[in-house]
Amino acid sequence: MNLSTPLGRVRLLGIIEGWSFVLLLFVAMPLKYLAGYPQAVSVVGMAHGILFLALVAAALQAQVEDETWPLKRTAIVTLGALLPFGPFVVEAKILKPLAES
Repeated sequence: MNLSTPLGRVRLLGIIEGWSFVLLLFVAMPLKYLAGYPQAVSVVGMAHGILFLALVAAALQAQVEDETWPLKRTAIVTLGALLPFGPFVVEAKILKPLAES
């Protein structure tokens, strides 16, 4: 991934944000509800929220900087980040093929 390009930054942030969502759902939430450790959700949830905002900002920046980046792609990246494993699907189906072309 080339981090000097808007696409590269969106791809990297999407992967990191996706993993933060997985950690939130499958590690922090069980720790909160099964082990009585609510701080896990506070820490991981805050990190996930910041990463989500960074991903949306990167997608918007890509749309502004790259005239071939349509609004539809920005919407797909953003909506994909709202779903568990969504960023990984967006990466595999849209962003990676785009980077390879």
